[in-house]
Amino acid sequence: MPALKKIALTVTSAALLSTFVITPASAVDKDTSDDKPKPPSGMSRVGGELLSRTGTQVKLGAGAPVLPKGLTGRSWIVADAENGEILAAHNPHWRLPPASTMKMLFADTVLPALQPQTRTYTVQSKDLAAVGEGSSLVGVKANLSYTVRDLWLGVFLRSGNDAVHVLSSMYGGIPKTVADMQAHAEELQALDTKVVSPDGYDAPGQVSSAYDLTLFARSGLQKADFREYCSTAEAKFPGPQKDGKRESLAIQNTNRLLTGADGVTPYKGIAGVKNGYTTHAGNTFTGVAERDGKVLLVTVMNPSADERHAVYKESASLLDWGFAASGKVTPVGELVPPKSADTDSGTGSGKGPAAANGKDDEGRNGPSHTAAATTGGGGAGIALGIVGGVLVLLAGGVFLVNRRWPLPDLVRRLPRR
Repeated sequence: MPALKKIALTVTSAALLSTFVITPASAVDKDTSDDKPKPPSGMSRVGGELLSRTGTQVKLGAGAPVLPKGLTGRSWIVADAENGEILAAHNPHWRLPPASTMKMLFADTVLPALQPQTRTYTVQSKDLAAVGEGSSLVGVKANLSYTVRDLWLGVFLRSGNDAVHVLSSMYGGIPKTVADMQAHAEELQALDTKVVSPDGYDAPGQVSSAYDLTLFARSGLQKADFREYCSTAEAKFPGPQKDGKRESLAIQNTNRLLTGADGVTPYKGIAGVKNGYTTHAGNTFTGVAERDGKVLLVTVMNPSADERHAVYKESASLLDWGFAASGKVTPVGELVPPKSADTDSGTGSGKGPAAANGKDDEGRNGPSHTAAATTGGGGAGIALGIVGGVLVLLAGGVFLVNRRWPLPDLVRRLPRR
């Protein structure tokens, strides 16, 4: 065969080969591409080194059930509310917009300062001036008076940004509220959180994480008023003046696992805590539930499933899994104590395992406590007993963590049927 012809055949063969090799590869790349945001590598190590890794972290033991199928949340976590052990997590330190779940931090920060519940306040127009367009509202009106309890019910049941702004005014203003929320987040070692607005309204730079939201819930649940508000399904809220009398409006909690509204099955044993939604954040939810003496916390952020109420269904399935898996999995991390907690002596010296570690701006050099895991795929009262005894409190309000941290009794207030 002439040399020129050999060269021609070689070139033709190479061209054909490139067609068969490159084209299918390009098709595969196109088919599997995903324009959705990806979690960053090297997330915070607070609570354990495994929690800094992308993807799902779980270590199943003998007899442990596999994780639920079809989980689509960008970030989620299942943890024991009492001892702080994290049973499983998925991108738990991914910084994402929190929506109204940020109100848990708002309440945990501000609620103790606004006492008693019967304290009244007459709303001024300026108190409502900065409420974001399209905000969820409970219906607070200027020139009318409300009790502190009225306003907190508006925050927890209707996720009312108007109530948040009025309470912030009572507390000292939005800038002070935001600054104190940020300081409290740092005290709780919620280092993924950046507070910009107290109500969770979308704001540039405002982020939190499934891990941090779970810390906020766990801290808030130590407060009796917080527990009351977040577990109330229905309540009465003061309405406008009419014919010299103040009307009363019925409000219902937007937490559908608590109320069973909109076709969502109420979750047996649920006792709060808070849900949220914005177009930027998607759906977010943190819940606490008890079963057979075990208390679990779950947080799910921004599920991508097209299914209606996916955030509740995925949260319920993770709670079911957590109760079934409790005692059969090796924890993949822990919910760390506040900086001021001394887990050894109870003196509040701030020398607990999480207090002495430095961190960079991203919180990535925080403490790593647990590494023993591997990567793997209204109505009057039905009492919900959260078993475990009384709240362990130290002098000055510092609490023991990393031993048993029993939750006080939670009361689930169910709507009358």
